Amino acid sequence: MQNADGSRPWTFYAFAAFFGLFVLFLYGPMIVIYILSFQGPNGGMTFPLNGVSLHWFVALVSQTRVGDIAGSFTRSIALAAIVAVVTVLIAVLAGLAFRRPFRGSAFAFYLAIASLIMPGLFVGLGIALAFRLLGLPTAWLSSGLGAQLTWTLPFGLLIMFAVLGRFNRSYEEAAIDLGATNWQKLKEVTLPMLAPGIIGVVLFGFTLSYDEIARTALAAGAKNTLPLEIWAMTTNVTSPTLYAVGAVTTIVSFFVIVVALTSIGAIQSRRSRRSST
Repeated sequence: MQNADGSRPWTFYAFAAFFGLFVLFLYGPMIVIYILSFQGPNGGMTFPLNGVSLHWFVALVSQTRVGDIAGSFTRSIALAAIVAVVTVLIAVLAGLAFRRPFRGSAFAFYLAIASLIMPGLFVGLGIALAFRLLGLPTAWLSSGLGAQLTWTLPFGLLIMFAVLGRFNRSYEEAAIDLGATNWQKLKEVTLPMLAPGIIGVVLFGFTLSYDEIARTALAAGAKNTLPLEIWAMTTNVTSPTLYAVGAVTTIVSFFVIVVALTSIGAIQSRRSRRSST
């Protein structure tokens, strides 16, 4: 917007300043951590940099490393992959089921997303207590998996409901008119058209699990996931190794996001080429 004399109103500059401060507040601390992770071997936890090196990244996998970084990283990746797959399966099936109204659908919907408003720490505590009452040991692949699903499933359901809410059923009707069975309709029409939304569910499931700490803290058992290991390191690590861990963690998250967005872009590009021909 512009004023009558061609100048921009003061609200534009106020919004630009607010947005600039927001971006600085959001990404500034991350940039500082990235820079400090390249401290020299004799560098400290604050500026100025005492040389530039990869010393602290090497320390993560060396014999002198602090904490079980490699083990916790492997567990977090495996757990995030399992959570993403389970979240996709349940979210897609639930989304397809909710396309037809049924008795109690509203109650089932609100019950499914209720865990979003519950404090994550208490959800994890409740799951840990339930396992203890049943005489079962808590572990990252059992109780930890269940705790994280209480966080990822509601997001997966909301994404699928939003995608299916804009889904044009005329394509399915055309497939049926051409003699397709229900399975063929699902395989050849419905799922391919839902693919971008499904990739979005995978992205949310993986990244939410990979970064989750509140629900997992009391339900993961004796072996930590990577966020829990990083949290433990904050109390006893006084070297830029901690910054190197943070840099590696965010690189993995950004890599997953880039792969997901690239996949969505490839799917949409393929659709555009097919429609043009």
